[in-house]
Amino acid sequence: MTRLSAIPLLLGIAASLLSLSVGLSISPKNIAYPKLTWKRLSTGSDARFRGLAPVSDQIAWVSGTSGTVLRSIDGGDTWQSVGPELSKEDSTLEFRDIEAWSAENAVVLSIGEDNSSRIYVTKDGGETWTQSFTNQEPTAFYDCIAFENPKRGMAMSDPVDGKIRLVETRDGGASWDIVDSDGMAPALEGESGFAASGTCLATTAGRWYVASGGVNPGRIFRSGDGHHWAVSDASIAGGEGSGVFSVQFRDAKHGIAVGGNYSAPTGAINNAAWSKDGGVTWVSSTSFPSGYRSGSSWVPGRCGAALAVGPTGSDYTLDGGRNWHGFDNGSLDSVECVKGGTCWAAGERGVVARLTFV
Repeated sequence: MTRLSAIPLLLGIAASLLSLSVGLSISPKNIAYPKLTWKRLSTGSDARFRGLAPVSDQIAWVSGTSGTVLRSIDGGDTWQSVGPELSKEDSTLEFRDIEAWSAENAVVLSIGEDNSSRIYVTKDGGETWTQSFTNQEPTAFYDCIAFENPKRGMAMSDPVDGKIRLVETRDGGASWDIVDSDGMAPALEGESGFAASGTCLATTAGRWYVASGGVNPGRIFRSGDGHHWAVSDASIAGGEGSGVFSVQFRDAKHGIAVGGNYSAPTGAINNAAWSKDGGVTWVSSTSFPSGYRSGSSWVPGRCGAALAVGPTGSDYTLDGGRNWHGFDNGSLDSVECVKGGTCWAAGERGVVARLTFV
């Protein structure tokens, strides 16, 4: 048999093997579904934690109501109160988002109208904090903060003068500047972000994303530099109190978004979507999370695996957000996974939880 005459036979064998491989890959009988269980940890606090910043399987920070910031350096076995010293007048500040890079370095955002929106920075594990930003615009309300590296970060506010407001730091949070809004896509009437889990603003692979609601459908803004923005409908139902609460990308192309209506937390229709083109288009999930979901996170190193959490429970996906599977019915607000498969979550009544995605 000549090499040329062997080609049809070889192609036929290859096609058969490919068909078999594809059939196996999509058969539910061959999917190894993980058995996931949250281990709930004792923090000694009754604060509601929406801010969450795990650094590793040992180091994690959480932030929440009543100006509370806690830190653990032993995998969550013990927690220390390390928040800024606040006056009685400021003791009700809500720290809805926190970012951290080590046991020493962290940046925390308080939310609210007028000067309640603030940013504090620590470089010594919370021994001392510097208030580096105070909102001066009466119509601004800051929701989320994100960093692409330890130096450059952004915080986002509900629209000011018809556009999402952003401030930017290039020195690790020590100073902040308002980003010129000329490059921001206009907001729609009633559009805003949700300060629910610290994931209404996200950055991956040098790109930036903002999740919004208050309009139907919810929308996701995207940018390649943080200064020039486009926006797309997210295929998630929106309106008053509903829309996209969390957006996360694992690379420059693949993203997930979750949300719903926080006033109807058991609603499980049109509350999740996925993208494979960097957020230009969004496709509604085939099977949805089992209720409104406020936070989400990819699992590093697990390709299509991600988690979503909310007041009615937790869900996971193995196929990049196309299908979601519930595994817990406890209330959680935020979730973030780190390298090695350790996932942390936090919520009301001082709850912090963790699991290992295997």
